[in-house]
Amino acid sequence: MLRTGYSSDAVLKELSVRHFADAIDASNQTLLQHSGASPALIDALRNGSFSLSPEKATAAQQRIAELDRRQQAEGERLRFNTLYRDQLTQSRSGGVIKAPDSAHNTVRDLVKDDLVSCQHGSLSHFDDASLESKKLIGLYFSAHWCGPCRKFTPALVDYYNRVAPQHPEFEVIFVSSDKSQPAMEAYMREANMPWPAIDFQKIAGKAEVNKYAGRGIPCLVVIDETGKVVSNSYQGSTYVGPQKVLADLDGIFARGAVAQAH
Repeated sequence: MLRTGYSSDAVLKELSVRHFADAIDASNQTLLQHSGASPALIDALRNGSFSLSPEKATAAQQRIAELDRRQQAEGERLRFNTLYRDQLTQSRSGGVIKAPDSAHNTVRDLVKDDLVSCQHGSLSHFDDASLESKKLIGLYFSAHWCGPCRKFTPALVDYYNRVAPQHPEFEVIFVSSDKSQPAMEAYMREANMPWPAIDFQKIAGKAEVNKYAGRGIPCLVVIDETGKVVSNSYQGSTYVGPQKVLADLDGIFARGAVAQAH
C-alpha cells in the first residue's frame, strides 16, 4: 500500500481491519523505511498491535507462498509461450527453429517498438535494434514519488555512465511506477537518465516485464537476453536492495563472466 501512495495513517487504519501476517525483522523494517513508513507504523507492527494469532499467521504465510509459486509458474508459462510463438513463426516462414537457449533475444521482443529515451530534455522513440547485442539488461522499477528511489537513482546513473562504455553488453531499461506520463518524463529529465524506458502508455500491458517487479521500489533486476534472472533486489520475499545488484554486476564484469558465457 505504501508503494502505491497510501499514507502511514491510511495503512494503520487498514491494518485495524485486516491485521498483519508477517514478522518485522531487520530486512522488513528496512523495506518499510524505504517505502516511506512512519516510525509510528513501524512501532505498531513491531509490538504486535495488529498481528494475527500464530495459527492464522501460519495459514496466511502458506497462502502467500502458494501465490508466489503460482506467479512464478505463470511467469515461466508466459516466457515459454513467447518462445514457442517465435519458433512457430520462423517455422512457417521457412526459417530455422531456434532452441530456447539460443542467441534469440527475448528481452528485445518484450519491449520491441515500445521504448523511449530522454534526449535534450524531451522524450523520443528509442531504436531498440541496439538491444540485439545486449547480454545483461537491468530492469529498473522506480518512481519519482518514491523518496528512496530518488536517492538511489543518481548512484545508478553514475554507475551506468562509468560502466556502460566499458561493457557494451550491458543496458538498463526504466520501468516507471509513476502515476502519470508527465511525472515519468519529469523524473527522467531530472535524473538525467541515460538509458531507455518503456513508454508509459505501454507499461500496464507488459505482463512479461512486470513479472520481474518486486514488492517495493526501488527494485533493480538484472536478466540475461533470454530472460533468466542474474541478480535481484529481492532474495525470495526479502528485500536486499539495488546496491547488492550493482555489487553482483561488478563481480560479473570483474570475472568476465558475460564474455565467457557467450
